[in-house]
Amino acid sequence: MWTILLLTASNVFMTFAWYGHLRFTQVPLWQAILASWGIAFFEYCLMVPGNRWGYGEFTVVQLKTIQEVITLVVFSAFAVLFIGESLRWNHLAAFGCLVAAVYLVFRP
Repeated sequence: MWTILLLTASNVFMTFAWYGHLRFTQVPLWQAILASWGIAFFEYCLMVPGNRWGYGEFTVVQLKTIQEVITLVVFSAFAVLFIGESLRWNHLAAFGCLVAAVYLVFRP
């Protein structure tokens, strides 16, 4: 459970590091880059332990698959709540494909 929580928290930081500056296009690019690097530091402080502690309970392929699903969920919420975009049917269909991928990755 700690692995999932750490990966989720790290992904929140990374989503803001990668895309948060899009709401502040008046800020010079170099400042956006520095701010993103500063935010990404905290992402790494959560991601590395999450993967390290999760490895063994999960395979590396399972860890990556979990991370991708978390990324999609966090990014979808970010896009709607912070950026103000809407999700369409094809976005949800793509999410369904990832759920199928999770099923396949976790099959023995």
